[in-house]
Amino acid sequence: MRLGDFPEMFSLARGIRRHLVFRLGPTNSGKTHEALEALMEARSGVYLAPLRLLAMEVRDRLMNAGIPCNLVTGEERVMVPGAQHTACTVEMMDPTMEVRVAVLDEIQMLQDEQRGWAWTAALVGVPARTLFVCGDASVLRPCERLVRSMEETMELEFTERKTPLEVMPYPVEPPPATGRQGRQPAAWRGRKDRQREAQGVSKGDAVVAFTRKDVLTLSARYRAQGWKVATIYGALAPEVRRTESERFSQGEADVLVATDAIGMGLNLPIRRVLFSTVHKFDGRSMRVLNATEIRQIAGRAGRYGLYPKGYVGAMDKQDLNHIRTQLQTEAPSVDLRLPIAPSPEHVQALAALLDNNNIGAVLQYFAQKVASDSPLFQTAGLKDAIELGFWVDRLAPKLELREKFTFACAPVSVDKDTELDYFKRCLSAYVAQRPMALPPAPSWLKSASPSRLEDAELLSKQISLYAWFSMKFPQVFDQGPWLPEVRSQVSRFIERSLLHQSGFGQTSREAFGTPSPGKR
Repeated sequence: MRLGDFPEMFSLARGIRRHLVFRLGPTNSGKTHEALEALMEARSGVYLAPLRLLAMEVRDRLMNAGIPCNLVTGEERVMVPGAQHTACTVEMMDPTMEVRVAVLDEIQMLQDEQRGWAWTAALVGVPARTLFVCGDASVLRPCERLVRSMEETMELEFTERKTPLEVMPYPVEPPPATGRQGRQPAAWRGRKDRQREAQGVSKGDAVVAFTRKDVLTLSARYRAQGWKVATIYGALAPEVRRTESERFSQGEADVLVATDAIGMGLNLPIRRVLFSTVHKFDGRSMRVLNATEIRQIAGRAGRYGLYPKGYVGAMDKQDLNHIRTQLQTEAPSVDLRLPIAPSPEHVQALAALLDNNNIGAVLQYFAQKVASDSPLFQTAGLKDAIELGFWVDRLAPKLELREKFTFACAPVSVDKDTELDYFKRCLSAYVAQRPMALPPAPSWLKSASPSRLEDAELLSKQISLYAWFSMKFPQVFDQGPWLPEVRSQVSRFIERSLLHQSGFGQTSREAFGTPSPGKR
């Protein structure tokens, strides 16, 4: 098995003369906007999104412009009769559907340990006459090598930020855990901007935190001060994140409190980005944010067309100094080999070579033992898929290899027992070929109990996994037609609960402290 032969797996893409247009630059530079304009003018096209939420946003944009557009994600297929355009998540790229124009967004995600393989597959395999590649310039070098090796043509456009971004000269005061309730007096609000803004948030601000608990705690504190707050974090269903985004965009919420998800292409009218901390846990250790991450998040400030300038700040002097230093540092260029995940054909070939039908062992062999003499590609780590694969081998040893592979690719957080337990229930139902019902709607869904917020998030995850399986195995997961109604009930409950939840006693910084940005 030669990884260097990977491009030849995409015969349709290799059979047409593709032209790649790299539009690279910082946030708020119009790189994706102009690529989408070209997509809308084309007779056929596809938008490859890093998030389901962005796929939905672009699909709405095309539909509102009178261009029929399909929506395809791992959980749904909304097909419009006669549509020649599709908005999809990058993992759902169809290598058999030729289009005139494709847009591949957030190309720097090639560096992502879990999902980078999907950007490699799209970059190599989307069958488009013209492929717009948008994102940060940090991964340009390996992309250029790839294009040369495929003997395709390319052009390079560097975009510049349309509004200036300024680091605030002083830290912003964090919201107190207790104290003054209600919005600040009108007389105080009338002081000079510098004096007023040093005291805390202002309308149009986005406050960034890196844990669910911190986001909820800060949201509750700002509400206690009288602000209307929109809240976004990863455990929320895309429908809820979309509603919260719209509340902020339409002025129904004064302030947004969110994780770094706002750095992933969401178009929000943010005037200032305020970091509650510059430290995050990356799955292995607590570390300080690097220059690329800070640029991606901070760059959301100063939405072009709404504000003449964007501002970035922090709630700690050391954090603010770190932000200033990183924004003055030239973004590093990454020289990596592009990650590849196995296809069903890879899996079948390896299983035959190893004489082993255990999907966990096959995936582990692919990730760790398949040697690559290719200067372009490397095998992806596949940590979660390997662990799920071993669970499938233990619980369903007699399944066909392709079925095992599908289950191993399910979107499950293997480090969360509740998600893993529901995955096992789904697997058992499939092994028994017993139709499985959607998770039942609990009676508390009719209330607005903040104490049930985490339960609702778990229920939303289960519904999403059921939806994913219903796309693969509809004969067992046969309640797909009821998914929208159940999902809507859960999403509305979460939205109501977010308006009343009281957060947690302390933020991570208050509870544990953080090292200075110069220390790891």
